[in-house]
Amino acid sequence: MYNKCMLCPRECKVNRVNGQIGFCGASDKMEVGRASLHHWEEPSISGTNGSGTVFFAHCTLGCVYCQNRDISRQKSSAVFVDENRLAGIFLELQQKNAHNINLITATHYAPSICKAIDIAKVNGLYIPVLLNCGGYEKVETIKSFNKKIDIYLPDFKYYSTYYGEKYSKAPDYMETAEQAIYEMVKQTGKPVFDDNNILQKGTVIRHLMLPNMSQDTKQVLRKIAENWGDNVLVSLMRQYTPFDMQYFPELNRKITDDEYKEAIEYFQMLGLSGYIQESEAATESFIPAFNGEGVK
Repeated sequence: MYNKCMLCPRECKVNRVNGQIGFCGASDKMEVGRASLHHWEEPSISGTNGSGTVFFAHCTLGCVYCQNRDISRQKSSAVFVDENRLAGIFLELQQKNAHNINLITATHYAPSICKAIDIAKVNGLYIPVLLNCGGYEKVETIKSFNKKIDIYLPDFKYYSTYYGEKYSKAPDYMETAEQAIYEMVKQTGKPVFDDNNILQKGTVIRHLMLPNMSQDTKQVLRKIAENWGDNVLVSLMRQYTPFDMQYFPELNRKITDDEYKEAIEYFQMLGLSGYIQESEAATESFIPAFNGEGVK
């Protein structure tokens, strides 16, 4: 699947095996920037022990405000791993009592990751596996994860075609994310929790609020409510942290309390269930160091 890559909606058709590079910047060799327990996800995901996060390098989106830009751009300092090493990382995180394995920005490595999950399960992986993605995914690629992924954590970034193009080079973002999330919800069904309120199965849709885009946020929330209602949880995030935004001055500030309060009221009016964030989330301290921890 790497020698004529069509894993993401951009369908670059490049031969990644022979060193050709498409939009995402990835070769056929997986790159991981960090693997560690992470305590800053939603409460039912991080729990008390932490989520076993594995941060993959490169990305099929081009978000101008990306907080993981140290590894998401085409040049990355991440570590190369094969399927066996990745399976080993999963088992090491499980041994550290992680509540789940949290694959972050991973779909451009889908074939390799599916193999790694199979290897890890044969060797004793039993905790839920979570796919944490930008929402801009091909339905066919999401189908390849069926019965391998227990929890989906997609973004739903934009409703507007204009914003999708301007900030992520994806004018078809809304329609594409919508269809991908339909497939995710079809696979997982309604959220299922264990006795400690840790999520075991289900789909959690994240929406990161951006400055001056309150109406777009409302459109996204309304779309989620209309499409999936109580079949999903929704995480309304205010952690946007601006840096290097000189070319996008409208994004060069944090979300205000009033903007977030208005969004919460709309969230509640729609009858959505899920999570909201405290203002302390909007800080660069929530961005981990991609130094190869837990990978080498």
